[in-house]
Amino acid sequence: MKVYVGNLSFNTTQETLEGLFSNYGEVTEVAVITDRETGRPRGFAFVTMEDNGARQAIEALNGTDLEGRNITVNEAKPRENRSGGGGGGGRGGYAGSRRGSW
Repeated sequence: MKVYVGNLSFNTTQETLEGLFSNYGEVTEVAVITDRETGRPRGFAFVTMEDNGARQAIEALNGTDLEGRNITVNEAKPRENRSGGGGGGGRGGYAGSRRGSW
């Protein structure tokens, strides 16, 4: 099960989270999410572990203090397909406007 961990200090590391969550079961992956452009942490992470341990961790850790912040811990929701944004392309604003010149 994948667990969402939010409201993290920007100083929280993968090792810190792995140590914390391993008290409840075997941790298979920890991903501290960072900003693509700056590389700085975004204040949340995902921890993957077996279901039973994940449920125990959610129950025990949600709302507790970690490095001076009250963290949010719950089951991660599936990622939604995001539309819009990004992309672009084209060549200056008139791309494709040459009718029939193929």
